[in-house]
Amino acid sequence: MRITMIGSGYVGLVSGVCFADFGHDVICVDKDLSKIEALREGRIPIYEPGLEQLVAENTSTGRLSFSTDVGESVRSADVVFIAVGTPSRRGDGHADLSYVYAAAREIATYVEGFTVIVTKSTVPVGTGDEVERIMRETNPVADVAVVSNPEFLREGAAIEDFKRPDRIVVGLNDDRARETMTEVYRPLYLNQAPLVFTTRRTSELIKYAANAFLAMKITFINEIADLCERVDANVQDVSRGIGLDGRIGAKFLHAGPGYGGSCFPKDTLALAKTAQDYDAPVRLIETTISINDNRKRAMGRKVIAAVGGDIRGKKIAILGLTFKPNTDDMRDSPAIAVIQTLQDAGARVVGYDPEGMENARKVIENIEYASGPYEAAAGADALVIVTEWNQFRALDFNRLKQAMHAPVLVDLRNIYRSDEVRKHGFTYTGIGTNLYQESTNT
Repeated sequence: MRITMIGSGYVGLVSGVCFADFGHDVICVDKDLSKIEALREGRIPIYEPGLEQLVAENTSTGRLSFSTDVGESVRSADVVFIAVGTPSRRGDGHADLSYVYAAAREIATYVEGFTVIVTKSTVPVGTGDEVERIMRETNPVADVAVVSNPEFLREGAAIEDFKRPDRIVVGLNDDRARETMTEVYRPLYLNQAPLVFTTRRTSELIKYAANAFLAMKITFINEIADLCERVDANVQDVSRGIGLDGRIGAKFLHAGPGYGGSCFPKDTLALAKTAQDYDAPVRLIETTISINDNRKRAMGRKVIAAVGGDIRGKKIAILGLTFKPNTDDMRDSPAIAVIQTLQDAGARVVGYDPEGMENARKVIENIEYASGPYEAAAGADALVIVTEWNQFRALDFNRLKQAMHAPVLVDLRNIYRSDEVRKHGFTYTGIGTNLYQESTNT
């Protein structure tokens, strides 16, 4: 298949590269000339494990190329994917669809012959209808079928998710597109990945409903964690105890500082706004959004309490700035609100992240950056783990104690057992565990 990917951001680039690796001929298009030039030179604008190697392999075979020429790329395509950004619209929280609609107009101008137009971007219910209307208005003779094919990629594991998906959802109102989309995903037949065909509007809602449910699951266990701290229970044991129930499942039941990233915050908000527009409010999701927003600053207050209630003039070291490990994405990262809360209380903040510091500099002001966890901890009155990067899982506590001004560890991801930390002379604060309550599980 000849595939054109409009938009070479996270979703577009990962999807395009993986399609090329399946054997399709793929052109990734972007308006940003500097980004396209960098990709042609093998420089990847995002951090995603394994992506750089796949780009190099598939460009060398000629299956993958990069362009700023929308017209030439669209004319030669069997399938055109729209994978542009849909950020929250400033002022009202609805998804900003201006990039999607602009792409639709431009594609319609150049499309030749029967072409399947696929919305890969996360969009509200009814967007496909509008994309089709715009294309027919722009070019009444265009022979197109507009399809919804949402992505379900986890940052840090996107290539694995694309190649071994739980399911592939395809929403269509034109049966001619079914054969084309089946061929696009034919390489996944060996993996027996379920190909779920449904209507376009249903497909659009599946994506939002999935992300909202996972966000709600995270928020649920975070509230249970708060209760555990009050009643001498251990949230990790609660998570395990309920997660072993096949109806519930263990994933997304890890208590922490709240969800962030490029998807959950904007998608839950967009779903809530869409539901309000259709007079079918999703109260559980609205509450999830509110709880998560408040939780991030609450984690900052948790750090302040662990240091004794007054952090003015004190140095606080933050390990992990990105919203999750194995990415450089800072969008809505809990670390941002945690750091702002500490700064508002007068603290001096030093941060370290294996991949995210360049992006952190764009969104966090007035903090210092260290070259590693031990440099960050030097002279600190507390060390705070915000993101659970693997390199933070086996810290040398004897070395940390010698370097720090006060041996205080606040573990917002529960990657350590408090007894193993305390034996090194540290004060330990975790999430959802009473100060002296320990799990008996081995």
